[in-house]
Amino acid sequence: MSTETEKQDSGRSSRRAPWYRKLTAKVLVLAAVFLMIGEMLVFVPSIANFRINWLQQRSATAEIAALAVEAAQNQEISPLLRKELLDRAGVLVLAVRTDDARQLVLMPDRAPIVEASYDLRDNKPMVAIYDAFATLFHGGNRVIGVMNKPSSMSGTLIEMALDEKPLFQAMVRYSVNILTLSIFLAVILAALLFFALNRLLVRPVQRLSGNMQAFALNPEDRSRIIEPTGRVDEIGAAEQELKQMQTELSDLLSQKSRLASLGLAVSKVSHDLRNMLASAQLISDRLGMVDDPTVKKFAPKLIASLDRAIGFCQDTLKFGRAQEAPPRREMFNLRALVDEVLDHSTTEAGSDVVFYNEVAADLDADADREQLFRVLMNLLRNAAEAVESKDATSIARGSGGKVRVRARHEDSHCIIEVTDNGPGVPEKAREHLFEAFRGSQRQGGTGLGLAIASELVRAHGGAVRLVESPEPGTVFQISIPDRLQEVESGRRGKRSA
Repeated sequence: MSTETEKQDSGRSSRRAPWYRKLTAKVLVLAAVFLMIGEMLVFVPSIANFRINWLQQRSATAEIAALAVEAAQNQEISPLLRKELLDRAGVLVLAVRTDDARQLVLMPDRAPIVEASYDLRDNKPMVAIYDAFATLFHGGNRVIGVMNKPSSMSGTLIEMALDEKPLFQAMVRYSVNILTLSIFLAVILAALLFFALNRLLVRPVQRLSGNMQAFALNPEDRSRIIEPTGRVDEIGAAEQELKQMQTELSDLLSQKSRLASLGLAVSKVSHDLRNMLASAQLISDRLGMVDDPTVKKFAPKLIASLDRAIGFCQDTLKFGRAQEAPPRREMFNLRALVDEVLDHSTTEAGSDVVFYNEVAADLDADADREQLFRVLMNLLRNAAEAVESKDATSIARGSGGKVRVRARHEDSHCIIEVTDNGPGVPEKAREHLFEAFRGSQRQGGTGLGLAIASELVRAHGGAVRLVESPEPGTVFQISIPDRLQEVESGRRGKRSA
């Protein structure tokens, strides 16, 4: 057994996914990706804001150069000073516009061609973002015009033309710095997020999956059932549900193992028991030849009982190992069958139990006669045991045990009811009423009777159920659907007689 388990363990380990396909790696990658996306969402408006600030600083420098020109005598400066002021201001052309006219303050010998103009007075967010990415896209190969409101000189507007390359280079440096910082922060935050998710989510999920794999190797080992950690979140709920499922599955497999052992035991003793019953059958045949009225009265019943017992042993139709044979349905008189069942039930029941056959004399049933005999026998035996368990006081008062069998046809179903005036079915037994070894109503019982009855009736397409009744006692109802009758096709003659 241990060797088989080791082989299964090795087979499972060989099928394990590589590390990059595990949940931990996926969580780490997703955390880093999502954090980078967040950084990008921050970078987009920040690079636009950086561009505007850079242009405003260049505008302030150009304003200082314009003030220097205004301070010169007659606003005339030498070509060398003009070039130095343009270089220091970082502009190609500088002009000041007033309400009356536009005055060129600084201008090179050859005027540049402006390819794009921007007004810093109107800084709408989406427009600023678009302009920033336009600068990055063109690579600093343009001459742009910039307009801004001066802060410390006369005039209503300052205009300048400048080379975009320094702006492009500054934006690239800023982007690299932002990217480096973003990667550094993303690594730190992803690691923190990874450890948090790994502790709160990944490890509990790995514990659940590992427990399920270990439990699957040997479901009958109750030591492999998961122990909940007591968490009150969804993981805790999953642990509770998994424990309940594993417990029920382990109980069910243990029950199936006991049933398999029971079936094996029955199959081993059936041969010897059949020989014993065959010997008893020979003796009963000889008794039937005795010329005595009493013997002749009971010998046929004894022979029928022995034949039925031998048939059970030959077919091994016991709950557990063997499967029940398909029902061989036929039409028969139901009252006669109930009388036969009562003949056997009265020999097993005490004198305080009275059986009543309340089935109509002309009521027929469409079922397997032998299997329905077994169903009614099990139900009547359970009913007799139930009413015999009543206390002696109730029996002394004249309210002894009563078991009644009723039947009727209803909606193409044969309905059979077995009622008694016993103490009823306890609430604890109702949950597993038709389960072997779990649905017994009395101490020491196995619950096989109701389980066998339910299985046989289900093979007919019907059901056995416990019916609530206003009167004290228990009512079991058997419902067997009639077979569909084939209608022969034909055509009636049309000529009247």
